[in-house]
Amino acid sequence: MKSAIFNEQKVHTVLATPGQSEKAQEISFTDMKSIGNGSFGVVYQATMVANKEVVAIKKVLQDKRFKNRELQIMRSIEHQNIVSLKYFFYSSGEKKDEVYLNLVLEFMPDTVYRVCRHYSRHSQTIPLLHSKLYAYQMFRSLAFLHSRGICHRDIKPQNLLLNPETGVLKLCDFGSAKHLQRGEPNVSYICSRYYRAPELIFGATHYTCQIDIWSAGCVVAELLLGKPLFPGDTGVDQLVEIIKVLGTPTREQISEMNPDYTEFKFPQIPGVPWQKVFRPRTPSEAINLITRLLIYRPQQRVSPLEACSHQFFDELRAESTRLSSGQPLPLLFNFSQAELSIKPELSTSLIPPHAAAATAASGEGPSSVGGGGTSKSTAAASASGGGNV
Repeated sequence: MKSAIFNEQKVHTVLATPGQSEKAQEISFTDMKSIGNGSFGVVYQATMVANKEVVAIKKVLQDKRFKNRELQIMRSIEHQNIVSLKYFFYSSGEKKDEVYLNLVLEFMPDTVYRVCRHYSRHSQTIPLLHSKLYAYQMFRSLAFLHSRGICHRDIKPQNLLLNPETGVLKLCDFGSAKHLQRGEPNVSYICSRYYRAPELIFGATHYTCQIDIWSAGCVVAELLLGKPLFPGDTGVDQLVEIIKVLGTPTREQISEMNPDYTEFKFPQIPGVPWQKVFRPRTPSEAINLITRLLIYRPQQRVSPLEACSHQFFDELRAESTRLSSGQPLPLLFNFSQAELSIKPELSTSLIPPHAAAATAASGEGPSSVGGGGTSKSTAAASASGGGNV
């Protein structure tokens, strides 16, 4: 790289490799500015010189001893509800032998976290249609990931990027993601605290992708409540917050979460009916979905594709549904054959009649099926600061 330290006005030219290719090429970008940072590194916003496209560049310190798992996973996946990797390149740091990996990603202007905070500051909750739209796309991205054995391990509102104008959501930040292998232990200290599945708090190391489902359930609850459902300050406090709602787990439930856990010194606290947790006007189908997501026993939690087919999202499948701006919904039902093959029995409930009819009339396959409207536009871009931190 010709410039190791990014400068806002300078044109940076680097030799980068496209996300889905092996052939490196020169790319140039400018208008660099930091939009987020964390323990992993820094996220910049930049503009590609060639086509004026705005991108996000996630810069992380590279450990030469290991391959970067995030890069490997991002190069292996492509889905409309997952932020795409455009290029990657390496740059030198200020210290000797210091190497940074730079991921050039789609850019999107907002996150679910910031939208929630905006409504919260005005003592409001996100419109129910928007909550449905965001949750649905989150589950669709998880269905795609989990079908490939990939667990995200950090589902939270900050990692759900949004284009508010189109209603498109994309999952980002695969820094904690991993291909889970049966029988292979994994670290239990993973995932952001408010969204950590109870089996992680109990120290499980042989967990499944169902930890993402718990996190997703926490996100749906937060969309409905306007605030986090389980806001614990520590791991123990987090468990206390969960027990306050679900009640004390039984020995059998704890055993299913972590068979190696042997301490059972918990006060016996009864659970609270979900209807009392949410506002009186919360739709019953929303509460029903929550009850199928936030369950102690991991294997009893609904799968992401089953969540997409839930009646809570029926409004999205109505032909007349539009965004508040009057614009059609983004693409929601353009499932590929690979997506539908995850649970073929759900195909008829996932694709509404009007969308199926439009596909049949055009003579095209499932991948062309649109959203609630007829628009075939896609998202602008992705990876805001809050999203990738």
